Amino acid sequence: MTSLDQLAGVLRLRPGEARPGSVLNNRPDWAGTLARGKSTAEVPGLLASLYSLCGHAHRLCSQMALQAAEHGDVRADAGAARALQSETLCEHVRRIGLDWPRTLSSAAVGDAALSLRCCPALRARDADVLDTRLWLQRHLLGMPVADWLRGWDAESGWWAEWSMAGHGWLPALVHHARVAADWPVVAAEPLHVHAGAVSLRQLAACLREAPGYTRQPRWQDDCAETGSWTRLHDSARPMPATPWARLGARVAELARLTLPDVPGRSGNGWLAFGGMQIAPGEGLAWVEMARGLLVHHAMIDGGSGRVGAYRVLAPTEWNFHQDGAVATALESLHPARGAPTQRRLAALMAAYDPCVRFEVETQAVEEERTHA
Repeated sequence: MTSLDQLAGVLRLRPGEARPGSVLNNRPDWAGTLARGKSTAEVPGLLASLYSLCGHAHRLCSQMALQAAEHGDVRADAGAARALQSETLCEHVRRIGLDWPRTLSSAAVGDAALSLRCCPALRARDADVLDTRLWLQRHLLGMPVADWLRGWDAESGWWAEWSMAGHGWLPALVHHARVAADWPVVAAEPLHVHAGAVSLRQLAACLREAPGYTRQPRWQDDCAETGSWTRLHDSARPMPATPWARLGARVAELARLTLPDVPGRSGNGWLAFGGMQIAPGEGLAWVEMARGLLVHHAMIDGGSGRVGAYRVLAPTEWNFHQDGAVATALESLHPARGAPTQRRLAALMAAYDPCVRFEVETQAVEEERTHA
């Protein structure tokens, strides 16, 4: 294990093993240790550096949690909404253009890299969203973005139809990946804890009172999953049944983020975020980021005005819970089947996209079967 792995943690996946042994998550809980005793001005930047892969979302969530603890509920700010839109859009572009070709179809690596080099959103932070929309139309979707999204929203078979008929590296990659990615995964409950004040207060109580909650969270005595397919503004949509459908939800969100701003529908009106005061000196904030719902919980020491306790609950801990959807899916993957299992595993991880490195362990599973 490298020093970076010791700092960030590693997910260990054991396909074919029964839960709770199919996913081992040793991610250290650094937030509480590092934030405790710090001034409220120091913490957002500290956590943005610690969780650099999703740094903007962590900075925003931390700012809102601390502001709520000190001053009361935090309303969504237009500038913050635009920044969250831009950062989430860029993260989707990077994962689709960098990770998917490498893990799902190496034939797309060259064309995907060429596309990313001319993506306006990646080249300049203040890029016009219209320019990025036109780039998405030309380089990834091969058709007007609004038309693509209309098909996604209206037709259950749209994802398959587009991947077969579309032109360009992305539909070809998606079509190629279907063999490995289109298999049933039992979904956990969608994480919509940020739907109302009552549930947010209940979550704050869990974070405050249950030791280890940020490492193995449960909601209402059940596992939950979160991602671009569990958005609060899309709660009427059925949960996707396969990793392949979850990949489609990521492309759909990328398309939605490039469209004009409509509250609850598209642009900077799509992603939900906010902060609320649980009690004087205690704040909870939430941000829908690329990988799912991020939550920060802050408690301020009344005497010193410094952070007394701090907790971060990230999407990876929900999705890679030892009894969650990924753990359940891994039970059905048999290491002895070689390449087909490896391709299915790659598709599963591309869909759920953990924020840390993962390793696949099969030796222990095979040894246990031999001894049995």
